[in-house]
Amino acid sequence: MTQAPASTFVVTDRVQEALAVTLRGCEELIPQDDWVKKLARAEATGTPLRIKLGLDPTAPDIHLGHTVVLNKMRQLQDLGHTVIFLIGDFTSLIGDPSGRNTTRPPLTREQIEVNAQTYYRQASKVLDPSKTEIRYNSEWGDALGSRGMIELSAKYTVARMMERNDFHDRFQSGTPISVHEFLYPLMQGYDSVALKSDLELGGTDQKFNLLVGRHLQAEYGQEPQCILTMPLLEGLDGVEKMSKSKGNYIGISEDANTMFAKVLSISDVLMWRWYTLLSFQSEAAIAQLKAEVAAGRNPKDAKVALAKEITARFHSSAAADAAEQDFINRARGGVPDEIAELSLPLGDAGAPLGIAALLKSAGLAASGGEGNRLIDGGGVRVDSVVVSDKGLKLAAGTYVLQVGKRKFVRVTLA
Repeated sequence: MTQAPASTFVVTDRVQEALAVTLRGCEELIPQDDWVKKLARAEATGTPLRIKLGLDPTAPDIHLGHTVVLNKMRQLQDLGHTVIFLIGDFTSLIGDPSGRNTTRPPLTREQIEVNAQTYYRQASKVLDPSKTEIRYNSEWGDALGSRGMIELSAKYTVARMMERNDFHDRFQSGTPISVHEFLYPLMQGYDSVALKSDLELGGTDQKFNLLVGRHLQAEYGQEPQCILTMPLLEGLDGVEKMSKSKGNYIGISEDANTMFAKVLSISDVLMWRWYTLLSFQSEAAIAQLKAEVAAGRNPKDAKVALAKEITARFHSSAAADAAEQDFINRARGGVPDEIAELSLPLGDAGAPLGIAALLKSAGLAASGGEGNRLIDGGGVRVDSVVVSDKGLKLAAGTYVLQVGKRKFVRVTLA
């Protein structure tokens, strides 16, 4: 049965609302007009759109940064569309070269299987498992075979591949590029062909790969997918993207008390960014809360609400309430009513300050080296949370620094 062109359907208020949900917090929607037409067709025919997110199981744990795109998937899922959580067990064998200046070592089949075991379980804390289609791209990747891979490779040119920034930069600098790395964007694009996706989501670093999917769908006679890129979430330091290697992350499997306390540690400025990308509250509700803070309400109230929402999502409402009470109890029991207060400038161009240097500037350590030794010994707390990462950097805001049981300073960084 021939499908009617999407352009023949009416753009109703419900379609406009769905577009607003799609655009919330996104970096780019390409092309937006085509997505509106797809939404209109879906509403008119009652046929849900197919929305794809692929993740390579390169590590066993997911952090809040990964959930930015998962949240968008859930929002679209709640509109009635089909979401496909694709585990890239085949593409992981190649290794994603996105943003790399060296060849990424491919994972072994054993590593992939171990990591994949926990991926969907963790993602299900955001997605509705009963309405999620889970797929593995080895289903069609293994079946392609040598002949199919050659035919696929013939549908994209080397010149187009070299337009990609990381490949171009590596070529110009004389850094080796392995031929198999060209296969990664081709295989990710072929995933869209195999799944007949209408929309593919990814971080901004995946834009090239997502566009390859549009190209290949057209080559195979399909209606090209739209692509939606989401920004990379800044970590606890408010500067670098959230990353386990940078120590500025919140793992979604962390215990409730730690998760709650970490969210409370972010700056007031970063809090609103997190509200947009991580909260399920409506934009109107967030705008109202922001207006109340601007009018004089304590920003900590908003931060506590965000911390409870995120903690409840990955644990439970009861666990979030208990984590809040635990934080209050520790704050009351450990910090005197009257402590020294100090204002310090941020680094050059407003850069966050490293914790060891901050301890020295606040007079809580004789040197940066001593500050690091105190951290190693578990004797340093920020807002009652033990600091375990010597690479921690604090952005603009007010913090209670504690060394040992008796040394306290309330520091305002600006």
